[in-house]
Amino acid sequence: MPVERDDELRDILELDTVAVVGCSSTPGKDAYEIPKYLREHGYDVIPVNPFADEIFGRNTYDSLTDVAEDVDIVVVFRPSEEVADIVDNAIERDDVDVVWTQLGIRDDDAAKRAEDAGKRVVHDHCMKVEHQRLKR
Repeated sequence: MPVERDDELRDILELDTVAVVGCSSTPGKDAYEIPKYLREHGYDVIPVNPFADEIFGRNTYDSLTDVAEDVDIVVVFRPSEEVADIVDNAIERDDVDVVWTQLGIRDDDAAKRAEDAGKRVVHDHCMKVEHQRLKR
């Protein structure tokens, strides 16, 4: 069952490294502004975008499977129909603890697979909104 309780969300928000799949290089887009906010609040944000070379002065990765660093949270800014493949990639990684899909993004079958693999799942929530609500 996806994480809904505030104490569990607070625990997740204590993690450090966030791979943002679908991170945008365009200021003003949610997929740019939310990762920017997370960086400004101490998170190590790893941009994943096959169409950009650099975001926030950091080299991007083409996919989650290419990320060399350890990842605590995978934040998804891709359409719901792409979540299944991203979750499969997250399941393959031992380091990923949480799969988090942003507002309006969900795949219940993929969420169940992630949970069955020992990952915590937050879906259809904005990480920035939850951070502002629970960490300030």
